[in-house]
Amino acid sequence: MTTPAPVRVAAVDLGATSGRVMAGVVGPDRLDLAEASRFPNGGVSVRGSVYWDVLGLFRGALAGIREVAATGDLHGIGVDSWAVDYGLLDRDGVLLGNPYSHRDRRTDGVAAAVLAEVDAAELYGVTGLQQLPFSTLYQLVAARGTAALESAQTLLLVPDLLDYWLTGEIGAERTNASTTQIYDVVRREWSHRIAGRLGLPWSILPALRDPGTVVGGLLPEVAAELGVTTEVPVIAVGSHDTASAVVGVPFESPRAAYISSGTWSLVGLELDAPVLTEEARLADFTNEGGVDGTIRFLRNVMGLWVLSESVRWWAATGAPADLPALLAGAARVAGGIVVDIDDPRLLPVGTASDPMPARVVALAAESGQELDADPVAIARCILDSLALAYRRHLRTAAQLAGHPVEVVHVVGGGSHNELLCQLTADACGLPVLAGPGEAAALGNVLVQARTLGADLPDLAAMRALIRATHELRRYRPGEGPAPLDWDRAEARLRG
Repeated sequence: MTTPAPVRVAAVDLGATSGRVMAGVVGPDRLDLAEASRFPNGGVSVRGSVYWDVLGLFRGALAGIREVAATGDLHGIGVDSWAVDYGLLDRDGVLLGNPYSHRDRRTDGVAAAVLAEVDAAELYGVTGLQQLPFSTLYQLVAARGTAALESAQTLLLVPDLLDYWLTGEIGAERTNASTTQIYDVVRREWSHRIAGRLGLPWSILPALRDPGTVVGGLLPEVAAELGVTTEVPVIAVGSHDTASAVVGVPFESPRAAYISSGTWSLVGLELDAPVLTEEARLADFTNEGGVDGTIRFLRNVMGLWVLSESVRWWAATGAPADLPALLAGAARVAGGIVVDIDDPRLLPVGTASDPMPARVVALAAESGQELDADPVAIARCILDSLALAYRRHLRTAAQLAGHPVEVVHVVGGGSHNELLCQLTADACGLPVLAGPGEAAALGNVLVQARTLGADLPDLAAMRALIRATHELRRYRPGEGPAPLDWDRAEARLRG
């Protein structure tokens, strides 16, 4: 019996602050990942609105894929990105303007207007999503009456848009579609009823496809630019980056939770069915589609965005902004000052009159806490606040789902933040297994590899391969800096 040849693929993984293309090789007892290229990303402000430079992202993706192809075989391409943001195509398939960023303020107040038209319990019962002010649904409602929406023939979420430019094929991958608040999480199809109730053109919603579906071969002009044949398939992966990241969580116990830690933190459980109870709705938990029909029962947390935006401001104003030095200093200072890291005032991009560090200091003052404006003190406050939010939401998730938790997996960029991982173990009173940092790219690669014939029949096999090939770091409660009284911190925050 011959051993299957390894497959080598390009994983395009787009984040809100950067994009990268990874070369992944999968074979028996082998899972290699190497960065081929990285390029910056971020919202572009024009006349008071915030957009994504999606053409720049496509250019960066092509350059990275070309590098993967130039350094070895290329058997497949997959794209994942953040959720909810979209581009509109006209009847000729041409993009109608740059996609808005979900951090744009055009959705301010829209959620309240929608909930005056559609009952919140009804909306949750169909979509299973927590109330976030920037969902695709709210963005579309904000766009009602605009020339772009009235001219649109098709809506494509960001990874589906890149897949379209690569292949010419139109469609919507389910894990990302499930984040839009226009998707029926039980029926696993678009909710034309919700769209119609709100006067939205549901005909612009494309046909759905599952992770692992071959989208199509490359367009001839794209293949020529990449130096490959048109037969290289583009494969729909878990195109919401968290869906790919959860594939990359190396669960070692069924009683486990995950935190996908990056610009956003996604805190939750992997389940077989959605939890659509009134208690789950009031707790603001979300049910998003996962690979192989699973459900990501989770809570969105503001995440390391608050720290990265603070660092950006400090760097712009000449204050200390070296992140490793800030984290080292934060580990040495006394902690315990916390803010509500989910406060919506922490969502927008900072401005000269309203910088992120000042917002954190002001939020602390609102609960009677005096936070020094020193960058180290603010960094420690942000990390303590994140750990406290993780504690709160993991306990709530376990209770709502009837799913006991004995270990917490932290994946994504935040898994490299040793102080945050230790604080998470301390706050939750549970061991934390950190890694892999590249969980989203690994999940992308593994779904592609299975489609291409690798012996990975299910998620368990994919995760076993990760455990066998990647080192995880374990953090135990009480092994880090002087422990905090987390109950007291929670009480102080809640007044």
